[in-house]
Amino acid sequence: MEIQFIASVSVIAADPPASRKLFVDALGLPLRKHEGDEYYSSENIAGSKHFGVWPLSQAAQACFGTTAWPTDRTIPQASIEFEVAGEAAVADAGRELQEHGFPLLHPARTEPWGQTIARVLSEEGLIIGVSYAPWLHDK
Repeated sequence: MEIQFIASVSVIAADPPASRKLFVDALGLPLRKHEGDEYYSSENIAGSKHFGVWPLSQAAQACFGTTAWPTDRTIPQASIEFEVAGEAAVADAGRELQEHGFPLLHPARTEPWGQTIARVLSEEGLIIGVSYAPWLHDK
């Protein structure tokens, strides 16, 4: 697996409006709320391709297809996504992670916004994604 760069770091928030108070109000990060949901993010923070405050319910939906995080899994505190060269490399990375003993939360798939990603949950409670987001390669 050849990681090209860190594509995204997101705090996973059980209470997104409370997290907004720290990241937007106190720290002054230029996070914008996505229309129709509680996800705040920015692609305009120096040194970062993407930073977000990801609602736990959305993380659960992305990983398990339900808004509730499974009670038998560590509740994640953050997500970090590592970018690879293309969609096929995401599938290859998912298989490689499994070969190293890391069960996938889900195999490589393309999300509605065009990002292809496979995810695992680390021992520390981090959602680790290996992804390909085409728009990040145009910058």
